[in-house]
Amino acid sequence: MRFLVLSDVHSSNRTIAWANRLAREHGADAFIILGDIVNFSPADWAEEFLKSLDLPAYAVPGNCDPPAVVGYIERAATSLHQRKAEVGGKTFIGLGGSNPTIFDTPFELEEEAIAEKLGPLMEEGAVMVLHCPPYGILDKVRGGKSVGSTAILDLVKRYRPRVVLSGHIHEDRGVLENNGTLFMNPGAAKDGFSALLDIGDEIRGVLLDQVIG
Repeated sequence: MRFLVLSDVHSSNRTIAWANRLAREHGADAFIILGDIVNFSPADWAEEFLKSLDLPAYAVPGNCDPPAVVGYIERAATSLHQRKAEVGGKTFIGLGGSNPTIFDTPFELEEEAIAEKLGPLMEEGAVMVLHCPPYGILDKVRGGKSVGSTAILDLVKRYRPRVVLSGHIHEDRGVLENNGTLFMNPGAAKDGFSALLDIGDEIRGVLLDQVIG
């Protein structure tokens, strides 16, 4: 199964057309949306965006999404926020929002709350669909400081998921493999970035070239 992975749309209307075009060109079966669909408001734009996609979507909210966005995701896509689901023969486990930031954004969780919400869902070999990255992995802001979640890192070390998808940190786009786990940050969709995730006999993640214009 092939997914076009997007994160950090931030209410960018132009994302809709190029995302649908890339999905067609690359033969995607569905979208995975990693949060920050809107840019603080209006919350209902998330539903508009998700309904404009030509394929089914699996989504979580981001820290810049007000909590009301969760309801709009549920109206137009499959919400993975604080949920697990069987997708493409793999268990998907999701959580939106982020650990605390310096910006006091609408959807932030203390590390203890992240552990409490994600921990009971975890199982080995799953695909984690997150907004916030684990601490120290694709989580560096300008200046090189890591700002990811220590609670997520602890769970990754304990359960060794097969894939960890995250966005949130626009500056640390990338794909890497560590101890059998594929980590991927597709970059900010508002800037024309996306990625492909293939899940089958093999699992592969590839960043796509930036869409300009």
